[in-house]
Amino acid sequence: MSTFAAAVSQHPIPTQAVGEVLGEVLDQLDGERADLVVTFVSPHHAGALEDIAPAIRRLLEAQVLLGGTAVTVVAGERELEGEPAVSVFAARLPDARLTPTLLRVEQTADGAAITGWPEFAEPPSTLLLFADPFTFPVDALLARLDQDLPDLQVIGGMASAATRPGGNRLVLDESVVDSGAVGVFVDGVPVRTIVAQGCRPIGDPFTVTRSERNRIEQLGGQTPLVRLRQLAANVSEEERQLLQHGLHLGVVVDEHAVDFTRGDFLVRNVLGADQQSGALVVGDEVTVGQTVQFHVRDADAADEDLREMLTGVEASAALLFTCNGRGRHLFGVPDHDAGLVAKMLGPIPVTGAFCAGEIGPVGGRNFVHGFTASLALF
Repeated sequence: MSTFAAAVSQHPIPTQAVGEVLGEVLDQLDGERADLVVTFVSPHHAGALEDIAPAIRRLLEAQVLLGGTAVTVVAGERELEGEPAVSVFAARLPDARLTPTLLRVEQTADGAAITGWPEFAEPPSTLLLFADPFTFPVDALLARLDQDLPDLQVIGGMASAATRPGGNRLVLDESVVDSGAVGVFVDGVPVRTIVAQGCRPIGDPFTVTRSERNRIEQLGGQTPLVRLRQLAANVSEEERQLLQHGLHLGVVVDEHAVDFTRGDFLVRNVLGADQQSGALVVGDEVTVGQTVQFHVRDADAADEDLREMLTGVEASAALLFTCNGRGRHLFGVPDHDAGLVAKMLGPIPVTGAFCAGEIGPVGGRNFVHGFTASLALF
């Protein structure tokens, strides 16, 4: 039977923080060893992570330890923005097969290659991944995985404690590195993923009838700006303001669906418009024949999206990877995402991080997102 625990310490001294958090986790586990342990530390403790990681793994006798640094640590129903924190999530998973992996980019005679990939007798089902945004091409990895392992779901995020290469720290077992990506394949236990992109659709869907890479020139035979003007003429003043300041584009991932709902769209930023031609430039390639729909994002839409995704869901524990652009910046109040998870799922063990990009599946394919809350539910 699986058992879960989670705790956080805000003590400013690393040794004290580790002692506090491990004492609480051991109490919740009744002193038994853990199989999977995930830890996140705030920038205040980044320099001590080489000492923190071995202590956590040794005292919990963890089979696999995963984690790293984040600008904000999530613990339970709290998001500790700007505060020192060490959080630990521990799981006893007697039926699980856990395979850790440390991925790096290395130059070869044929160009850049990702190294560290383990061999599998059977295709894995879930990958928990935490990567450095400056040194690891997560988009390229996910594109390759969708080809080679189409049934693999990847959930996680990008380290966010630094604004330059070499500033983040990633943890795998007792190794602490400042580049690449760390992950663990989880098999034998169910892991449900939720990706709340924080947007809501507005208007009608259209088929792309002319495009070039990430430049959309026609939607259903009309330019995108004509479609936007038509939309703006038929919505409320509040929605017109959102179209001006929070406009995004949702691209349908699975065109075989009959009706398109939130989970069918991959939401991408609108980067600009060409007033002369009426074209839109978006943050991803869009091809002729794809279905798209305009989306808007604000605090209400983000709350509604996450709330809808969590409705009717049950879980014993969760890992939460939420965007560093959410939190107080988006909602104007602290603890929104963590608090909503606690409200909807109950007082379960939760650990997480504010990320510089969130990873999760939409429409059966894995993507890197922004302004998103991605959850791994056990």
